[in-house]
Amino acid sequence: MTTPEDALQQSRAAYEEHARTCRQCHFDRSPCAVSKLLLRAYNNARRAQSRAGSAVG
Repeated sequence: MTTPEDALQQSRAAYEEHARTCRQCHFDRSPCAVSKLLLRAYNNARRAQSRAGSAVG
């Protein structure tokens, strides 16, 4: 099972890799639809990690 920390790191890596390699995102400086979806996944993972951290403490 993936931990919230693993999900956060994976989604961040996917978003950053896409932003570096996508022509529209990197060269045109305009986020494409894929970039928006990856960023949404990253934000959701970040929220899940935050909730998991607050439930423990």
